Amino acid sequence: MASSNAERIPEWPTAEHVPAEELARRQGVRPVASVDDLARPYLFESDDELDEFLADLYASRRAGAA
Repeated sequence: MASSNAERIPEWPTAEHVPAEELARRQGVRPVASVDDLARPYLFESDDELDEFLADLYASRRAGAA
């Protein structure tokens, strides 16, 4: 039984496939050498701002679980 056009698997984009390692090299991305590289000590301007962010984060997680 021949498949119809509607049942065809869509073709992949014609753009060249580039492995993740190559994309990282092209963009100058380097591996994380230390967890300290990820630290952003002044990300929030105050403890209140951090508390608001965490309250919103926890609320959105509870809403998604319901």
